[in-house]
Amino acid sequence: MALRAASRFICPSKIATPALTLRPLPVIARQSRLLSTTAVTRMAAPSNAAPFYQGEPEAPVVKTDIPGPQSKKEIEQLNEVFDTRALSLLTDYDKSFGNFIADRDGNLLLDVYAQIASIPVGYNNPALIKAAQSHEAINGLVNRPALGTFPPHDWAHILKTGILKVAPKGLNQVFTAMAGSDANETAYKAAFMWRRAHERGGHHVEFTEEELNSAMQNQAPGTSNLSILSFKTAFHGRLFGTLSTTRSKPIHKVDIPAFDWPQATFPQLKYPLEKHVEENRAAEQASLDEVEHLIKTYHNPPAAVIVEPIQSEGGDNHASPDFFRKLRALTRKHNVLLIVDEVQTGVGATGKFWAHEHWDLPEPPDMVTFSKKAQTAGYYFGNPELRPNKPYRQFNTWMGDPARAIIFRAIIEEIERLDLVAHTARVGNYLYGKLEALAAKYPGQFENLRGKDRGTFIAFDNPRRDEFLVRAKKFGINIGGSGKEAIRLRPMLTFQERHADLLVDALEKIVLSFKE
Repeated sequence: MALRAASRFICPSKIATPALTLRPLPVIARQSRLLSTTAVTRMAAPSNAAPFYQGEPEAPVVKTDIPGPQSKKEIEQLNEVFDTRALSLLTDYDKSFGNFIADRDGNLLLDVYAQIASIPVGYNNPALIKAAQSHEAINGLVNRPALGTFPPHDWAHILKTGILKVAPKGLNQVFTAMAGSDANETAYKAAFMWRRAHERGGHHVEFTEEELNSAMQNQAPGTSNLSILSFKTAFHGRLFGTLSTTRSKPIHKVDIPAFDWPQATFPQLKYPLEKHVEENRAAEQASLDEVEHLIKTYHNPPAAVIVEPIQSEGGDNHASPDFFRKLRALTRKHNVLLIVDEVQTGVGATGKFWAHEHWDLPEPPDMVTFSKKAQTAGYYFGNPELRPNKPYRQFNTWMGDPARAIIFRAIIEEIERLDLVAHTARVGNYLYGKLEALAAKYPGQFENLRGKDRGTFIAFDNPRRDEFLVRAKKFGINIGGSGKEAIRLRPMLTFQERHADLLVDALEKIVLSFKE
């Protein structure tokens, strides 16, 4: 399918300063560049794949070790005032462009990690720069509204033309937030308030004096014993409530007080899927049976079940659409809410705007949380009962950020203009096919390849994962891991076939370097 690419982006080096030149350039029709060095069998790339970013590098540039001398100097300075122990790359964002990330030593890497899946349409995207320079965005930044009490007069318009324009089917309202953890945590609160209102007999029933007084002592009946059911190896954030549902790595949780909340086993599928149909079906049914048992018997009753369409931080774990349809039916059967955490999977990465669209649900989830590629955060909902019965119950000073909502609107417009969801689905299939060829050629190096028909949301396991990630930078690739052994791909929506060729060429070189 031809891309509706009416214009192309401008390289930062060609943008006049201080006034940014944002006028679109005409399309330059050329074929995707194919590398001649890789030994992997080529798959034909579409001839109409003109570059989204005019002037984007043809290939990565690696000049020094990473970090290089200038980066090391500046990292040392930064470490005096800021914890740098998790630092991966000291980035020069002025020189980063499109799908490439730059460091302070002149190295330019193909970025298939994208700020932990958070960059949707490339670095220094002119449409986003233009939106950030708009009167609306500047007004929101300078005057920073406390949205719950002093929203701007055009807040409804901003929401309806942006965040709500892409709301999942059946969900027509939004509670805006600051980050993914915040979005999930406020969704949990909504679930608890909804459940307790039902137990009292409805939203119209007033709180008792005993409830009000005991809540101030963190005691029942004002403080409930409800819970949120999550899955093993899940990740939902690092705030106090979300951390109790995060089960991916102990380093996130150790020393932190936690709620006594249940966890079910997420299906551990075997790959390739077509060779393990019955085993995988049994694993999914066992998981569903465990969920139902916990809903019915856990001593702190679940008000909601939260699930990621693809467990990301926990190792890129998948389940079938049938599993999620049955999970939706199960939560409905027991009057428990279903929260779908689309913080990492949302906004086009899986070849659908929302990953749960792949499930073909007969009815929508109760809430869908979002952040990362949206560049803002919150949760969608449709049931009016998920609005608390009183003001200030779901509240904080900012309740989101109008400037970030405006950026998300610009992101949506770019996605629509360039048809990037369909584009990502197509490029994902192209990339997956090339990775299948690599896996066949190098047994044991690209194990459990997963993410077929899920856009570019692809992962594989490698026995030397941590060293693999380090070596990737030497070959011009910025890539990330998840779980214990997984290497996950999180490219931007502007990732094209030519970038896939660069990536696959580098991955093969990394594998060969282990044999040297």
